[in-house]
Amino acid sequence: MTNNLSFPELKAQAVALRRASKSIREIKQILGITSNRAIGDALRGEPPPAWTRRPRAKDDLHEKARELRARGWTYAEITAKLGVSKGSVSLWVRDMPGVGRSSYPEQVRSAANARTTYHAAESLRREARRQAISNGAAREIGLLTGRELLIAGAIAYWCEGAKNKPYRNDNSVAFINSDPKMILFFLKFLTAAGVTSDRITCRLSIHERADVAAAEQFWRDVTGLPADQFRRPTLKRHNPKTIRKNTGGEYHGCLMVRVLAATDLYRQIEGWASAVMAA
Repeated sequence: MTNNLSFPELKAQAVALRRASKSIREIKQILGITSNRAIGDALRGEPPPAWTRRPRAKDDLHEKARELRARGWTYAEITAKLGVSKGSVSLWVRDMPGVGRSSYPEQVRSAANARTTYHAAESLRREARRQAISNGAAREIGLLTGRELLIAGAIAYWCEGAKNKPYRNDNSVAFINSDPKMILFFLKFLTAAGVTSDRITCRLSIHERADVAAAEQFWRDVTGLPADQFRRPTLKRHNPKTIRKNTGGEYHGCLMVRVLAATDLYRQIEGWASAVMAA
């Protein structure tokens, strides 16, 4: 504040000088004011002259973005072209009408299409190679002899079947699996081991929300066993917190195949498996 001016007088003169395009420093010199706070109070609400405004560094990018948008470019294309963020582009052109995919840059999309075509072809080549290796390995095995069937079945059972424990020594033979081919193989193994079909019982283990009746029919068709050899299903209770992936028409649960009066058979399997593992 000067010695000779009241605040209203200071404000009137400061505003007049500001409107005459004077800078803050010039106004302070003319009025003899040293306090930044005083001149700030006097000029509060008064916009600065246009020449004192620093041009925005992105003004040219702003205009270019709007020009490209008007030509039909997408946000992603404008971002890639101008090297700015997608948020900036959105802010600059959000009042303009939306557009579909533009032709820029066509070479980028062509390259993407080429990569997609390549990966699709490569996937087919890999699948063909995988199938060729699998078929070749299958030919190496060929048909199993009775002895080989006993060896393979005993090892499969020792991996997946019920076994005696220190706390449970019941010598039962029970095999459970969800793969129909594995169940059929185990039934062939039992035949090779001298087990007749009337000694076999089955029990379905499945989620309670599945189609239980359809699943039982599926396993009866697979095994060829009559309905009276299927025991009451074991149902797994639903847990809402569990994200289940084994759903739909292809879900048939697991089938347990059990052999009645199986003490001697269990000891045979134990011996066959032990011999193979010791070889």
